[in-house]
Amino acid sequence: MEQWSEIRRRVLVEGLSRRAACRAYGLHWHTLTKMLENSEPPGYRTAQPRARRKIGPFLAVIEEILKQDQAAPRKQRHTKRRIFDRLKAEHEYPGGYTAVKEVVREWERRHREVFVPLIHNPSEAQVDFGSAEIIRDGQTTKVALFVMTLLYSDAIFCCVFPRECTEAFLEGHRRAFEFLGGVPKRISYDNTKVAVAKIIGRRERELTRAFLRLASHFLFASHFCLVRRPNEKGLVENLLGFARRNFLVPLPQVSTLEELNATLEQQCRDDLQRRVWGHPATKAVRLEEERPSLLALPKQTFEARRVEAARVDSLSLVRFDNNSYSVPTEHAHQTVTVVGGIDQLRIVCRDRVIARHPRDWGREHVHFEPCHYLALLERKPGALDFARPLEHWHLPDCFAVLRRRLEGELGHKGTREYIKVLRLLEHATLAHLTTAVEHTLAIGALSADAVRVILQAHQEPPVGLFSLDGHPHLKLVRVQAPDLQAYRVLAGGGA
Repeated sequence: MEQWSEIRRRVLVEGLSRRAACRAYGLHWHTLTKMLENSEPPGYRTAQPRARRKIGPFLAVIEEILKQDQAAPRKQRHTKRRIFDRLKAEHEYPGGYTAVKEVVREWERRHREVFVPLIHNPSEAQVDFGSAEIIRDGQTTKVALFVMTLLYSDAIFCCVFPRECTEAFLEGHRRAFEFLGGVPKRISYDNTKVAVAKIIGRRERELTRAFLRLASHFLFASHFCLVRRPNEKGLVENLLGFARRNFLVPLPQVSTLEELNATLEQQCRDDLQRRVWGHPATKAVRLEEERPSLLALPKQTFEARRVEAARVDSLSLVRFDNNSYSVPTEHAHQTVTVVGGIDQLRIVCRDRVIARHPRDWGREHVHFEPCHYLALLERKPGALDFARPLEHWHLPDCFAVLRRRLEGELGHKGTREYIKVLRLLEHATLAHLTTAVEHTLAIGALSADAVRVILQAHQEPPVGLFSLDGHPHLKLVRVQAPDLQAYRVLAGGGA
């Protein structure tokens, strides 16, 4: 480059002739002409592409193979080595592997998709579910990671659930809207089965009842990506990985998921203080700018739930989400409605809640409520000591004492009388019944009726004395004492 600059200066500025310059520097006339026409070396240039003598006749074959691959499963497409092997075996290709590799790379480069940069308007969001691993009670557990992000401010909210399902999808939205302080007007999704019941054409979707209920409550518009086109919601795809790498590394060690969700929410708040490349303000500032464009949160609380019809079997159990839950035996063999939430499960029959249980996210577990089986045990008292629903039911010691005394006085009838006492738990708390049983034992009144009367007496509110304070006008009222002579005659046995 130094010599290039010197020759140009001597010829063009100092007036050295071209012929003298060729002799002085040993240059060809055409080389000197090129140097004078270009301020820097233009590099190697060819007038036309070099001919590919060996691979040229096979370019059409390679292109046809690559075109057919577009319709094949992604994991069963040709590699460069496989194309080379086929050319050798089927077409007697005389060249080497490097030439084939270069042709395939060039074809892939020409057909690689190019995207248009998009405007991120306020009040638009994207939602996605991913998976992550945590350490829960000392065991590595896989959980579902829900992420929502606002496109304009880049604010992110994430929380974890035992798995991706309808209840988790709905609850994730509710928590995200409360965190962001409003509801986005438009939210983009992939074609998750929780929201999409059926894909009709490119853009038309038949939505699930649960998703329609969510959209109707919060009034947002939805947009679903084309099939196998996650780039349409690429921002949340990237933030899903961001949340895993920054919020869940190293693997968090927790006792409950709610403990982890509280930590994740705080980390999302801390992330609002971060500035995104290309924007001078922090996420928190941009979120405040975006909030006026968000829809207001509805006044009515949204319940994240999944509703299913189920039939009670002969053991008075209802199957829901691969687990069984008990109901009162009077509802055996009936059809009921199961309302499954994140933390609780309700079982409804004829518009009345007949049972409540904590939600179990495991599999093949059975959950009994002992009180559900007491009415049946009263008719079958011989099964009391072998009833599985009562296997892990730990009552205070006074109940065992009461049973021994009842069975000692009444024999087999004492067992039924004891079950009648237990049935009082259908309408009273264990603490109140325990007090009543202890009182009954203390006075020696050994019967279910005695326990019932004492329980009712303890539950009745105490009688209050009426005070004349604040009622001065009542102090002037005089009430005549009643004549009790007639009652005295009756009490004395008179006519």
